[in-house]
Amino acid sequence: MTFRLLTYNIWRGGAGRVDAIARVVNACRPDVVVLQEATRPDVVEALAARTGMREARSFARQSLGFLSRGPVVHAHWHRPRFSRHAFVDVVPQDVPIRIFGVHLSAVHAAWTERRRLVELRALLNAIAVHQDGFHVLAGDFNTLAPGEDLDVRRLPARLRPFVWLSGGRIKWRTIQTVADAGYVDAFRASHPGDAGFTMPAWDPHVRLDYVFVPSAFRDRVAGIEVVRDPDALSASDHLPVVADLTIP
Repeated sequence: MTFRLLTYNIWRGGAGRVDAIARVVNACRPDVVVLQEATRPDVVEALAARTGMREARSFARQSLGFLSRGPVVHAHWHRPRFSRHAFVDVVPQDVPIRIFGVHLSAVHAAWTERRRLVELRALLNAIAVHQDGFHVLAGDFNTLAPGEDLDVRRLPARLRPFVWLSGGRIKWRTIQTVADAGYVDAFRASHPGDAGFTMPAWDPHVRLDYVFVPSAFRDRVAGIEVVRDPDALSASDHLPVVADLTIP
């Protein structure tokens, strides 16, 4: 069987854009949606109603939430020490997959990259017990992969000083740390020639949204794409990423 996962930062809770976000989700037909910036439970419930999702969970002022077309047997929010955001751990019923939703600290700067590393390492330590099973890390990592460039000229003016305060250059280490832990960047492995930019939706020039699988399960990625349909260009400031995963 093929299991479809969508990761989507819906931007500031998604209020006022429920219909547009729902159209994006419906067009993708996912089994599970991992949401970031899902700080409005009423919006998440409305999205579930508009997309035919059986389960929806989120908490006020908590970034991570999810939608699931089928029942889930486990859903838990973990907040490692020193981490700004909790991560969510979701296990669908009768599907041998574990999904970890991630949202790391924002702002492009050397000090926030160090914070993201702390958060990421805390996550990896917390999920080490699940390393032998098929699982996915998906969400807004708020950082660039090794070898990818940040065009400071295209950043909003309010964010450029953070890069300048970092000496004009940031050593991006978070995604490399994920790779060093034995994970494969599913999009980059499938699309080596596609930049895969996901943000901002109306003028994408950075890739912040990722799906990772353990290297032992890299052949389980049947397909993965950045969603670039017209609704996605205005429904949020991030473009979502949809992945098809083979379940034996």
